[in-house]
Amino acid sequence: MARKLYMLNKPFGVLSQHQNEGNRLGWGSLNLPFPADVYSMGRLDADSEGLLMFTNDNRLKTRMLDPQQGHRRTYHVQVEGSPSEEQLTALEQPMTLRIKGKAFVTRGCQVRVIEPNWPDRVPPIRVRKTVPDTWLELSLDEGKNRQVRRMTAAVGLPTLRLIRVAMGPWILNGLEPGAWKELEHRD
Repeated sequence: MARKLYMLNKPFGVLSQHQNEGNRLGWGSLNLPFPADVYSMGRLDADSEGLLMFTNDNRLKTRMLDPQQGHRRTYHVQVEGSPSEEQLTALEQPMTLRIKGKAFVTRGCQVRVIEPNWPDRVPPIRVRKTVPDTWLELSLDEGKNRQVRRMTAAVGLPTLRLIRVAMGPWILNGLEPGAWKELEHRD
């Protein structure tokens, strides 16, 4: 079996699964020419955008998703408000979140304020004239359900837009939403 590896810039509103669910489109609706034995490596919720990896190499998928191996995930996060030093420090520290009804303690992360040049999202984010928004870059080595959104909300900075830009050694680098490319698979 030839091992395959692909990256996709998952558009807003598309699920990380092949099949549609209710009124939400799965990535299969993008008509990607991936072989039938290729599956996504990890997930992004429908409200998130960015790097989604695909492979038919189960060993690679297991290694990348194993919490003990802790590979890096980097996100660009547009938040409502202007973060204080205290809020940025709180994001960097381990925090207790409720995920699926259970307490989960994060490992903390690296965070910095950035000024990326992302095109406007379709549909656009909600904008409030009296409340500024700020872009943050968060890098963490875990990925629980809606973790980044929960972390920013916990420090009083609700997420408006979330884009995964890197996962392990792979970086999104200029792929338009819905665009994909095949990568060289190495062990």
